Amino acid sequence: MSQNPITNVLTDAPWSDNQFGRRVVVETDELMVMHIALRPGQEVPLHRANSNVHLLVLAGTIRLQLDGVESIHHAGELVPVVFQTPMRIQNDADSDVIFLVLKTPHPSRMQS
Repeated sequence: MSQNPITNVLTDAPWSDNQFGRRVVVETDELMVMHIALRPGQEVPLHRANSNVHLLVLAGTIRLQLDGVESIHHAGELVPVVFQTPMRIQNDADSDVIFLVLKTPHPSRMQS
């Protein structure tokens, strides 16, 4: 069994100047972990959660819209998101944001 390379999710964020940065850091049948980086003003556009999701804010503050209800979440907070919930994630602060999206099981195993 081969091992995945070690990733430092605090210092090796997938920054992008044009849109939100993202990469998959874990991908198995049971779990997908995405690493997301938002510069000020960037967002993850409105979409539906494609699995059972938890958002783990690592740095900064996100504005989260779940099914039309907005809330603010800070570094260290773990936010559950129910499968198929409409969600939008924004960085409307003056500092960068890094967070993980933990999906279980892998979205390919979910039934709509």
